[in-house]
Amino acid sequence: MKKIPEITFLFWIMKIVATTLGETAGDLLSMTLNVGYALSTIILFVGFLITLIGQLSIKKHVPAIYWLVILSTSTAGTTMSDFMDRTLGFGYALGSSILILLLCITLFIWHKVEKSLSVTDINSKRGELFYWTAILFSNTLGTALGDYLADDSGLGFSGGAILTGSLLVLIVLAYYFTKISRVLLFWLAFVLTRPFGATFGDLLTKSHNKGGLDFGTIGSSLILFCLLLILVIYTSVYRTIKKVSK
Repeated sequence: MKKIPEITFLFWIMKIVATTLGETAGDLLSMTLNVGYALSTIILFVGFLITLIGQLSIKKHVPAIYWLVILSTSTAGTTMSDFMDRTLGFGYALGSSILILLLCITLFIWHKVEKSLSVTDINSKRGELFYWTAILFSNTLGTALGDYLADDSGLGFSGGAILTGSLLVLIVLAYYFTKISRVLLFWLAFVLTRPFGATFGDLLTKSHNKGGLDFGTIGSSLILFCLLLILVIYTSVYRTIKKVSK
């Protein structure tokens, strides 16, 4: 039941692209198309459930389906975070704190029930559900953290991206030069790649007077979608060639 991809450098590149696309696509639906945070959250959460059912129904790893679920957690996470922080008025700091608590509770229960937090050896549907729940919360948390860094902290979009990027470099160094738990480092990296993608997405979409590159949500989403599609096709072809060579 090998349905999770190997954790390689390409995995993290695709994760950043997917979460950045989730940020721009979520903003495209909720703000550019003026659907609103609440309705957008409902629509995108239903989309997440549909893609999750597809992932749970297959017996092996299919890159296109896996990354579609990642993308759906990212887009839903964007509007869920915005709904909590802006519509409900929690603010970025409180919203982030709530989501950190929900993620920690999910990981705690996962470990208690499955006796493991492994992200490379998931052998049950229940383990998969814990995995995707943790990913949904981590991507939602990443949006709140990214907004906090970009807006409330005073760092701005580029400053937030630089800070989260630097923390990711430290995690890579810790992976190679320390004995810190690989599971812990994975989830730290998974959470941090989301605000990195969120701030980078804001950098792409926001106007020049707000410190962005002014590509807009439509143009940025199209570019990122094409890039993710190319990477998914590449991984699918590579897997096929690797199987044939064996």
